[in-house]
Amino acid sequence: MTAQRRSRPESRSSSEVTVDRVYDGSLYVRVSTIGNTGDRPFVLVPGIGVSSNYFERLAPNLNRFGPVHALDLPGFAGVPHPVEALSIRGYAELVGRVIDELGLVDPIVVGHSMGTQIVTDLASRRPEISTLVLIGPVVNPAERRIPRQAVRFLQSAWHEPGRVKFLAVSSYLLCGVKWFLRVLPRMMTFPIEDRLPLVNAHTLVIRGQYDAVAPRDWVTRVGELLPHSLSYEMPDSAHSVMHAHAEEVARLCVAFAENPGRDDDALRHYDLSADDIPDDEDEKAPADAAKGLVGRLTETVGILRADDETIAKGKTMHAEAMNEPGTLDEH
Repeated sequence: MTAQRRSRPESRSSSEVTVDRVYDGSLYVRVSTIGNTGDRPFVLVPGIGVSSNYFERLAPNLNRFGPVHALDLPGFAGVPHPVEALSIRGYAELVGRVIDELGLVDPIVVGHSMGTQIVTDLASRRPEISTLVLIGPVVNPAERRIPRQAVRFLQSAWHEPGRVKFLAVSSYLLCGVKWFLRVLPRMMTFPIEDRLPLVNAHTLVIRGQYDAVAPRDWVTRVGELLPHSLSYEMPDSAHSVMHAHAEEVARLCVAFAENPGRDDDALRHYDLSADDIPDDEDEKAPADAAKGLVGRLTETVGILRADDETIAKGKTMHAEAMNEPGTLDEH
């Protein structure tokens, strides 16, 4: 089937977000893009039930290196549900179609949670993908049971910032319990451990210190299964490490993309003291906080109306509210 996409503007500011669709028959992927200059693009794939907003703090920090495309997959973030639940392979094929249709050359492909399964499957079948980032890879084969994973999720959620918990609740409401439960078995049974050795890409693996969903022993094993890997554990963070420590994760991603040659399957501990980032970086002035809230509400209205222009407007407002001096694209 022929994929379709909407035209995008020639240029835009560092905080402006555009929203396009890439179609495959009746299915489509919503693509939110920030930036349009740089050496190489990033493609960001979120986990089960959640939206591209999980990358809202990471994406602007990656924008210095190239345009950043964050995806909302069918069934999630208000994108219509397919008739049948998609497999991990099915989602991977859609991500591949996005890469092809947007004409992305050697993109850095990033997956979080279930997104790590999707991008791993894609990279294992596409040797031209040279750089991969896995954040909080799932599922630990030793704990491939829904009750156990539910406990692990709650253990990890305890250490998440309030804004991440709000994002999760709002995303799950948009997804719907029924669809979530239809996709969950596909995630639980996907044998990522069988696909990892087939990945030729240089791969960066990142976990949060308190990520019970992706425990330390399992992430160490992920690094060992990958032919070319470098692994880091980020202190004071949990499963959504790329949201709580966006600048630090972005620094790792950019440095790795610039020099991916070193392979080391040992799990290294990231030294937060090496980064000159204020402890109160997440605190916003009241005017900025209000603008961010209006942006979020505007985006939600756009999602409910299936209006991509309104979604883009809301995302841009929210990005402008978060865009403070010190992000990597301003260095």
